[in-house]
Amino acid sequence: MKNALQKLALPAIHLLPPEAAHAVALKALRLGLAEAPGAISTPRLATNLAGLALPNPVGLAAGFDKNAVAVGPLLRAGFGFIEVGAATPRPQPGNPKPRLFRLAPDEAAINRFGFNNEGMTVISARLARPRNGIVGINLGANKDSQNRTEDFARVLASAGPHVDFATVNVSSPNTERLRDLQGKAALAALLTGVMDVRAALPAQIPIFLKIAPDLDDIALGEIVEVALETGISGIIATNTTLSREGLQSAHAAEAGGLSGKPLFESSTRVLARLSQLTEGKLPLIGVGGVSTPEQAFAKILAGASAVQLYTALVYKGIGLAADLAHGLDALMEKNGITNIADAIGAEKESYL
Repeated sequence: MKNALQKLALPAIHLLPPEAAHAVALKALRLGLAEAPGAISTPRLATNLAGLALPNPVGLAAGFDKNAVAVGPLLRAGFGFIEVGAATPRPQPGNPKPRLFRLAPDEAAINRFGFNNEGMTVISARLARPRNGIVGINLGANKDSQNRTEDFARVLASAGPHVDFATVNVSSPNTERLRDLQGKAALAALLTGVMDVRAALPAQIPIFLKIAPDLDDIALGEIVEVALETGISGIIATNTTLSREGLQSAHAAEAGGLSGKPLFESSTRVLARLSQLTEGKLPLIGVGGVSTPEQAFAKILAGASAVQLYTALVYKGIGLAADLAHGLDALMEKNGITNIADAIGAEKESYL
C-alpha cells in the first residue's frame, strides 16, 4: 500500500524544485511515510562484499542522505546497505543554487552540489547512534582545503569508528581539481594516508575507491595498480559523467555531473573493464543508470558484487529498492542461479 501511495505522490513532489523535493523526500522518510518492511533477503540474494555480509546486493549511493539524517528509515526501505555523505572536515554550503536539475525526458539528473554538508563532527555523531544494518561514509575534501589528501584521512578518523565501510571520493566533477587525485602518484599518496588511518581504527573496515566514468584504459589500469598496491578493499564504478551525449532535456547544457539512465552503458563498460583488469582480486560495486532488476543483474554479470542507485529514486520512488531486490531474486531463480556470487562477472566480455 505504501509503495502505491509513494508512486501517486511522485507527480506532486515533482512540482517542487528538485532540491526542495529531495528535502521533502528525506522528511517523509524520517516521519515513516515511505518505509518498506526492512531489508529484503533470500539465500539467492545474501552475499559477501569485502567481508560485509549483505542481506541483498542493492545499495543506496552517497548523495541521497548527505548528512545521515534518515539512516534508520533508509535501512528499512529494502536496501542491503547504504552510503551517506559525502562528508568533509568542516561544514560547507556547496555551490550556489540552483544546483540540481531534473532531465525528465532522459530519466536523468545533473547536479553541481559541491559537497554541501554539515561537516564530519555532526555527521559522525549521527552515525554513532544504534542502528540495524550496514552503513558506510563517503569521504570528501573541503573546497578551500590546503591539503585535500589530509581531509580524507581526517574524515575517516572521525567517522570510521561508527561505520561499516568508507569510500574515498575523488571522482566528483563539482569540486575544482578533485578529479586530479585520480592520477597515479596523487592517488597512491592519498590512499596510503587513508589506509594508515584505517590501521588505527577499532575495526579494519573496508575502504572503497569511487572513480569517474570518463577515464581511458591507461588511467583505469593505473587505478587498479594503485588499488592493489595500497590494499584497499574494492572499487565503485562509477560516479557522474561530464558527457552530454544523446540528451534531449532543455537542461542538458547545465554544468555538473550527469547521472541516471544515460550513464548506464558507459559506466557498465568501465565496470566490465575493471573486472578484467582486477582478475577477481578486488570486489566491484556497479553504479550508474540502474532502475530495473534487469539493469542491476547486468551490472552483476559485468563484474559487480553489488550495485548502488540514487537518480532512479527520483523517478520511481523509494520503493524501488525493494522492487529491485525482489526482481533480482526472480531473475536468478529463472536462470537457475542459487546465489548472486555465482553470477558476478559471468558475462563481462559482452559489456565491453
